[in-house]
Amino acid sequence: MTDHRQGPRRRGHGELEALVLSALHGAEGPATAGWVQERLGGELAYTTVITILTRLLAKGAVTRERAGRSFAWTPASDQAGLAAHKMRKVLDAESDRGAVLASFVTGLGPDDERLLRELLGQSRAERAD
Repeated sequence: MTDHRQGPRRRGHGELEALVLSALHGAEGPATAGWVQERLGGELAYTTVITILTRLLAKGAVTRERAGRSFAWTPASDQAGLAAHKMRKVLDAESDRGAVLASFVTGLGPDDERLLRELLGQSRAERAD
């Protein structure tokens, strides 16, 4: 007989990172892992929160400072910054950057393409100044 019960849904690392970053953004200053865990409703184990914070630190998405025997964590970037970091990491891992960028751009919808052109134009103008 097969057991068809389902346990709790597993989330991807990106989803957990987003939850932890969101909690940190809601803090009024540096926050401990325990505070983050409480903010998330105790849904994640303390060790899981520490693991996620450590991964975010390695990605440059958070900073930490000593707070007694523990650390207090602060977001170094927002969700957009973290997503951009992931995109650069994927791009850096590919040998043909041009092909990856071309494929990405051709897959954009008209609104996103227009926005990208505007942002590139702003970037060029800032470099010219």
